[in-house]
Amino acid sequence: MARETGARTEPRSRLSRERVLGAAISLADEAGIEALSMRKLAKELGVEAMSLYNHVANKDDVLDGIVDTAWGEIAIPTGGADWKTAIREIAISAHETLLRHAWAFGLSMRPRPGPARLRYGDSLLGCLRNAGFSKDLTYHAYHIIESYIMGYTFQVLSFQAVDPEQFEDVAAGFLRGDFSAEYPHFTEHALQHMESDHDDVNAYELGLDLLLDGLEKLRDS
Repeated sequence: MARETGARTEPRSRLSRERVLGAAISLADEAGIEALSMRKLAKELGVEAMSLYNHVANKDDVLDGIVDTAWGEIAIPTGGADWKTAIREIAISAHETLLRHAWAFGLSMRPRPGPARLRYGDSLLGCLRNAGFSKDLTYHAYHIIESYIMGYTFQVLSFQAVDPEQFEDVAAGFLRGDFSAEYPHFTEHALQHMESDHDDVNAYELGLDLLLDGLEKLRDS
């Protein structure tokens, strides 16, 4: 009998829903959600496309799955922290998670929220209710906090998508002072953008703290 030569080939990891969703997240992170297709996903996993349907129903199921997986990365305090500290932790983690998975921002309003998305919302609402906010004030405070997280994240993602070369002429105009007479305050602001990255202040956290302080005053009024 002939002897076996060469190294033994390592067995391929078994396909699972977790592996499929993990590969889908990697593709979306690398090339954007538009690049995600069942064919590319199968190629990434080294399988035939039909094999995927043993673990996911269709592309919509993949999208629902990866969105909820992303939301599952948001830190949820386990208890013990005061309400402002807890909400601050959730909000900062949500912002960082959505920046890390930029595609998840556009898919955050999928019609079938998964358990991670529901757990996030329930935790945020629980922080407010357990801190003594009324049912009505909790309703408004939740939407205010959500709007801040999503709005600020959208602004950062929009800035990241800008090609600086498209604004070279406008930037040069601000530097020359072309707009200073008519728009002095905006000129000052634009120059600040060009002169410094303002690392001395985390604007997202500053705004979050101001928002939470304001909600606390409403609760106590």
